[in-house]
Amino acid sequence: MTDSPLPAAIEHELEAHDAFEPTDGAYELTTTVFDATVTATDAEGPRDGHVTVTVSLPTLGAAVAGDAVADIVERDWYETLERRLGDAFTVAHTDTHDEPAVDRSDDQVRVVLEYTAWDAREGVEDAKALAEFVEGTYAQGIVPGYEYVGPAATLLENAQSRGQEAADGERGGMPM
Repeated sequence: MTDSPLPAAIEHELEAHDAFEPTDGAYELTTTVFDATVTATDAEGPRDGHVTVTVSLPTLGAAVAGDAVADIVERDWYETLERRLGDAFTVAHTDTHDEPAVDRSDDQVRVVLEYTAWDAREGVEDAKALAEFVEGTYAQGIVPGYEYVGPAATLLENAQSRGQEAADGERGGMPM
């Protein structure tokens, strides 16, 4: 259990879910390469809670090894990321949510997704889906032609591995 007063139903679902681990008054999602945390407070009425998902991402420039990213590429990348994240709640059960908040500071982008969960189990599943939507949206925005480090490099390596596994499966698992 965490040190913060999470609504009991949501805390129970986070504890029971194998993708979340308690950490410093929140729960961390372990299925994404980025820092993704979930917190919750009581909601008004019969709802189970007001949930906040926070995901920290490197900017494009911070994810690139060596060469600097041109200002226009960085700006357009960020604007595209911000615009695409506007659709985040299309993967969630909830229909009671705030607009996604996307803020950039130095080499970090912070995405905050807040919503009301009427059902604790669905609210926790929404938290996972939303954080993974952020990761997928980030991956879609990786610009070819750069060498990447950190989480962006991990995303690319994972995609290449899955692609190779799929290609091997099509050949019956036999190397050519």
